[in-house]
Amino acid sequence: MKLEIIILALIFFVLFMILIFKKTPEKQTKIKIGSTEIKAEIADTNLKRIKGLMFRKALPENEGMLFVFEKEDYHTFWMMNMSFPIDIVWINKDKEIIDIVKNAQPCRISCTSFRPKNIALYVLEVNANFTDKRNIQIGSKVEFDISS
Repeated sequence: MKLEIIILALIFFVLFMILIFKKTPEKQTKIKIGSTEIKAEIADTNLKRIKGLMFRKALPENEGMLFVFEKEDYHTFWMMNMSFPIDIVWINKDKEIIDIVKNAQPCRISCTSFRPKNIALYVLEVNANFTDKRNIQIGSKVEFDISS
């Protein structure tokens, strides 16, 4: 019985890893915050949101990942299996920045969870210090289209 459970768990793990690393064409959008433009990959499914930027070596300048959720909530993030620090930007349904965590550091085992002060519908991840360099602040309006 124990062997069957171990085999089933191993099969589940292998299938999960295949799904995570499977290459699919990524949806993208252009985000504008003030005069700053960001090319962002869209994470709009549970699998894409779970994977996020994990296991990537770097993120090109002026690029990011936009997490799109079904409803506003206190969407929590952590830095498990990340290779580089990032800024995490929470955006509400009115496309206004409601919180920012700057320079979130990668972790492997014991990871800090980052939770916004208010509910958000979107989360943008960009390179660490990007928000300071571009003067992106809480209250800034964000423009993007995810309909296509």
